Parts: sequence; C-alpha cells; structure tokens
Amino acid sequence: MRHANLTGVAVASLLLAGVGQAQAQEGHEVEMNWVSVDGIEDSIGTITLEDSDHGLLLTPDLREMPPGVYGFHVHENPSCEPGENEDGEMEAAGEAGGHYDPEETDTHQGPYGDGHLGDLPVLIVNEDGEANLPVLAPRLTVEDIQDRSLMIHEGGDTYSDEPELGGGGGRMACGVVES
Repeated sequence: MRHANLTGVAVASLLLAGVGQAQAQEGHEVEMNWVSVDGIEDSIGTITLEDSDHGLLLTPDLREMPPGVYGFHVHENPSCEPGENEDGEMEAAGEAGGHYDPEETDTHQGPYGDGHLGDLPVLIVNEDGEANLPVLAPRLTVEDIQDRSLMIHEGGDTYSDEPELGGGGGRMACGVVES
C-alpha cells in the first residue's frame, strides 16, 4: 500500500513538473542585468512572469549574485539606464523612476498590503549565488507591469515607510518588462 502511495506521489510530481515547464515556456521572460552609474552591465539571468489564479508569479533564474535577501520591486518606467536622483546625483537605473504606484498611495506596505503596487516579496539568493525561488504578487498581473521595470535592491525590505524605500538599498540589478 505504501509503495502505491509513493508511486502516486511520484506520478503527480512528474505531471506538475511537466505543467510547470509548459507554463514557463509560455511565460513572459525578463532579462536581468547588473546596473551601475556607468550603465547597464552583464546579464545575471532571467525572471519569468506568469499570471496565476492567485496573482502574478515571478520565477527567477538568476546566478552569480552575493547570497542574501534583497528588496525586489516594480518601478514605473521601462528603463534601466542611469539617471539623476532627487539630489541631482547620478543613480544606477535612475531612469526606471520610483516604485510603481498607480493609485498614488505614497506608502510601502508590502505585496499583501494596501500601499503601492511596486512592492514584491523579497528575493532570496542561496549560498551558491542563485535565486530560483518563485514569488507571488497577489495584486498584480503580467499586463499591469508591461512597459515597466523590475528592480533588485541591495539589502532586504521592511515593507514600511521608515526608513525610506522600505528598507531597500541602492539599485543593483534591473530588467525591462516589454509588452
């Protein structure tokens, strides 16, 4: 009996893996690149975007990153080029603008709160320098973030307004979500 249960679990796992692979092939891929004040640099991989019954599923396939937890956001403009910040200083991926906030809430409350829509769940990079754990943004769809950019920030994210940026640091990697 136990063998039959394990066989059923194995078959179900294979079927789900096949469905996941088929969906990944149909998903919208965003190439992610290191960014600096000098411009867009080397690719670090891709993030696949897929609509699900529970919101936007973002599946990273990133490599050669420092292990840790990083702030992850949707920014309003479809650019990863450097630009001037509010203080007139050049900033990596500054042309991406601020966090996506179509309802002008001006507040960080995380992906499950009532604040701006740019907050995504944190991105986790394992000890091998790879990020491959999917995250879910329940209030977004692929269509919502087309012609915008995805940004990975140094440091984690507190999903609050104090300190500024919800605790995220400088912009370290960026990708444009094309329509």
